[in-house]
Formats: sequence, structure tokens, C-alpha cells
Amino acid sequence: MDLHPAGAQAARGLLRFLTCGSVDDGKSTLIGRLLYDSKLIMEDTLATIAKDSRKHGTVGEEVDLALLVDGLEAERQQGITIDVAYRFFATPKRSFIVADTPGHEQYTRNMATGASNSDLAIILCDARKGVLTQTRRHTFICSLLGIRHVVLAVNKMDLANWDEATFDRIVGDWATFAAGLGFTTLTPIPVSARFGDNVTQKSGNTPWYRGPTLLAHLEAVDVEHGVEDKPFRFPVQWVNRPNLDFRGFSGTVASGRIAVGDGVVVAASGRQSRVARILGPDGDQQMAGAGEAVTICLADEVDVARGDVLAPLADRPEVADQFAAHLLWMDEEAMLPGRQYLARFGNMWTGASVTAIKHRVDVNTLEQQPAKRLELNEIAVCNLSLSQRVPLDPYAENRATGAFVLVDRFTNRTAGAGMVSFALRRATNIHAEEFLVDKAARAALDHQKPLVLWFTGLSGSGKSTIAKLVEKALHAEGRHTYSLDGDNLRHGLNRDLGFTDADRVENIRRVGEVAKLFVDAGLIVLCSFISPFRAERRMVRELMADGEFVEVFVDTPIEECMRRDPKGLYAKAVRGAIQNFTGVSSPYEAPENPELRLDTVGRSPDEAAEVVLAHVRRLLEG
Repeated sequence: MDLHPAGAQAARGLLRFLTCGSVDDGKSTLIGRLLYDSKLIMEDTLATIAKDSRKHGTVGEEVDLALLVDGLEAERQQGITIDVAYRFFATPKRSFIVADTPGHEQYTRNMATGASNSDLAIILCDARKGVLTQTRRHTFICSLLGIRHVVLAVNKMDLANWDEATFDRIVGDWATFAAGLGFTTLTPIPVSARFGDNVTQKSGNTPWYRGPTLLAHLEAVDVEHGVEDKPFRFPVQWVNRPNLDFRGFSGTVASGRIAVGDGVVVAASGRQSRVARILGPDGDQQMAGAGEAVTICLADEVDVARGDVLAPLADRPEVADQFAAHLLWMDEEAMLPGRQYLARFGNMWTGASVTAIKHRVDVNTLEQQPAKRLELNEIAVCNLSLSQRVPLDPYAENRATGAFVLVDRFTNRTAGAGMVSFALRRATNIHAEEFLVDKAARAALDHQKPLVLWFTGLSGSGKSTIAKLVEKALHAEGRHTYSLDGDNLRHGLNRDLGFTDADRVENIRRVGEVAKLFVDAGLIVLCSFISPFRAERRMVRELMADGEFVEVFVDTPIEECMRRDPKGLYAKAVRGAIQNFTGVSSPYEAPENPELRLDTVGRSPDEAAEVVLAHVRRLLEG
């Protein structure tokens, strides 16, 4: 093994690269070959790999070098890469960190994770199969994630008889696809990862190829982005206050440089100060540049919190709550515009939703297609809205402040990865108006507490019937009420919406905003909607103050609803005459912790209404 002094390695430029491509194109084998031929595998490790090759290997009696990287037992049993495997190695000319990413479409999210931290991508392609959909998808994702240097490693050339025409055809197909994606360098290399041809040594099997070996190219390629020449950005990771005499802001410089005495601004608030001290691992220092982890102390007592971004006075990031972005969807549950997610920008978390899908991108042709939802691994240009204004840069200008992830609010799964295109300024001149009469004053005039009674359940469960009886009784008691019913609103406010999942989400979003206005007016609002998705019911709940939202689950089995079928809808849905019908061809997500659960089997509507009224009276009297 080649051991280099730490100082010598530090002096060389570090190259972060990833391998990607379709399943079984040889990514792990290629990395194993790089390490093996560079004599960077310890003898005991090699012995272990040889032993494992007999158990899990896919190349007969030979040592299966892919097992060096495929560390998970599940991967070894299936012969595929699932997780992102990172390896560090060094040659006399350069040091490297390589990410071996999954090829299977199901694990595209892992591939995107590896690409987000890489400067160069090696996209493998099986010479027998040519350019596949996953090859194009990974190429496009590399482009979106800011990788500007790409190698097309046409692998398994030994199985294609080292045919130059085959190599030229594959390179031509791929280069045509990648031509408009903004790459700085496109380098095709014919290789056999299994036998080592053109990986670290020139191959005699390809006399027609006059380019560099893969390792020679990796050692020589210039991928300097000039991050220190970009505007200074410092996302605050931690407010460091060990005692009353010290207050600093710790994090890693994302781009640019900063020096003691420089003026800075807290991007979101606009508060200004200057740098009083910079503390690194060895104590005070005069300057800090991109990639350095430091603590910055300011001259003034400025309000700074985790997630804030420090920037120079004259070159600030945009601060916006609406923006356009490319979005790669990573969740098996489809993305629906209007649905609420959590967004993470650096160290800042905020609520977010996609307000519009401008177009979906066909990864085969790069054509723009209309779409109302995003499925797993689909990519689209979207407009997004945030619950608060955040500092952001276009991703093409700054990866650190232009990237974000969307997280499912219920499962905490990473649902999507986004790259900011530009801020939308459509709402920067709009401010919330303060009125002289507020919600409390309006409610006091009616001597009541404003509430939303949200009746949810299947069609035919009895929601509207029970809600009508509750409202009638409350009105008789002198309560000021109003009813919002699904059918009625679809004759007016929501007449433009259908019954797809996306339209159902928008339907409830609008209803929630209207209900919020009625609550602000001091009313008791009765809402009767199937509202099949938990996410949207939760979204409406979060629009209200604590204690103002009462979820009433009218729990009637679908068999009973179909028996009642007051409008004849179930019969039509079963015949296929009605599409996207909840309970038949569209799901209903029952509430998990409703304030009230009404079992209507064996209970009359009047009895069910009395249960609701008793609960409401307790709230109003309390």
C-alpha cells in the first residue's frame, strides 16, 4: 500500500467524485479495480474479499472487487448497491473521496445524495446495453446538482469484443443527450472494470482509443469552482455562548472569505455589524475561507439564531418566501401541489408547499410535460411557498444556499430534493393589515368562543346530516354559526376542481382558508367534507389557534355507506362510471386521534348530534 505523509496529501487537491449509472453496469467493480491496481488494499482486506467472493461473488473463481465497496449484507446477497458507499484513497498526484451510488431506480434518492457533494461524476454504461433511461436520469441529476465534469465510462467492452463502432455509437447517443446540460467537460473512456483495461493502465485491446486512462484523467482534471471567489455566505449552525462574557456563531464558511473588521449583515433580518473575532481550531485567526469551520464574534449585540446566514453588506442573498426550483421527488407517496411539507435550508426549518408544477421533465428526451403531481424519481420545475422568508441564492451560483430538501411532516422521510432557480418577488410588497376590531372582540359580541367543527368520513357516513342537526341546535341556543359543505362549495368557490388527489388537496386548502376567515369573524364553523387525507386535515388544524379545531370522525363502515348510498354514487363508482371515488378507487385515511369519534351503526343522527353538542358546550362554557 502506498502510504503518503499527511502533509503531502494536504498539499494536493482533493477530488470528490461519484460513480453512477444503471443497475449492474459495474460501478462497485470499477472502484474496487481503482483501489486494487493502485495497490491501496491491505493484504488482510484482500484476503477477506477473496473469501467473500466464494460466498457472494459474481465472477466465478476470480476475486470479486465489487465486494470491497458493497458493504451491506443485503447488497452482497442481491449483487447490487443500495446505500451510498464512500471510500478515500490517494495517489502520488492527488487524493480522492469516491461515492459509489445505487443504480436501481428505487434508490435514486441515494444517488442524488452522493452527487450533491461531488465535483465530478463517472457515469457507467454497459457496452452491451447502451444508454438506458437510468443513464439519462443520472446524467440529468448530475447537471441539476451542479456537477460540471463528467466521464462516460463505457464498461464491459470485453463483452462487446472491444468494438470501436459500438463505443462510438454509445458515446454519440449520450453526447447528444448531454449537449445542452451545461457540462464543462465530457470525457468518454472505454473500460473493462473486471480486467482493468484503461482503468489505471492503457489497454492493448483498444488501439483505436488515444485518450487518457480513467485514473490519469482523475488525477489531471481541474474542477476548481472558485468557491472562495464567490460572495461570502456563513450559515449559522450553533449559537456558542458558554458564559455571559462570550457569544459567537459557529458554522462552516460555505463560500467566499471573511476577515476581522469586515462588515456583515444577518441576511433575513437585515441587521448589520462587523466581525470582531474569528476563532478556528487553533484559536484566533485573522481570516477564514470556504470550507473552514470557525466561530465568528460580532462587534454588536445582534439577534442571530441557528439557521441564519451571515453575508457581506454589499452582496446579500435574496430573502424570499416564494421561489422557483427544480424538484427531484424521492418519496413513494406522490407530491401533490398544496400539500404541506417541511423544508430545510441549511440549518433552517420552515413549512413549505408546492404552489404550482410548471412542467415535468422527461428524462429520456428532456421535453417539458404538463403534470398535476410528481411520482417517485420524477423531476419538475415548480413554484414553492414557505411559511417564512429565508435567505437563498440560485443553486447554479451557490450550492450551499441554493439547495433544500422537503420532508414529510408525518413520517419524517426525505420526500424531495430541490435546487433554487430564482426568487419570486410577487408578494414582497404585500403586508398583513392590522384591524381595529379583532377576533376576540367579534367573538365577545356574540358571547361565544370561535370554533371549527370538522366533520370527516366517507360519502354516506352521515356527516352533513349530523352537522345540520348540530347547527340547528346551536342556532336555537343563540350561537352564531355558519356551515361549509363539500357539495355546496363545489357549485361556486371550488367549481373548477375535479376529484383527483391533487384537486382534493386544493379543495381542502381553500376550505381551510375560508374557515379561518369565519373563525376570525368569531363564528362557530361547521365543515362537512370527506377530506380523505390526514395531511390536509392537519394543515387546516394548524391554521387555527390551539383549541379552535375539533375533528369529528363520523366512523361509518363502507359496507353501511354503500347500503345507504343516498345519492347512488357507490353503485356508479363500482360500475366504473365515477373515477377517483373515495373508498372505492381512491383511499380514505381515517383520523388517528380525533377529538370525537362517532360510530353511527345502531345510533341515530340525533343521538350522534347530541354527542357533538355536549362536547361543544363544554368547550364554550370552559
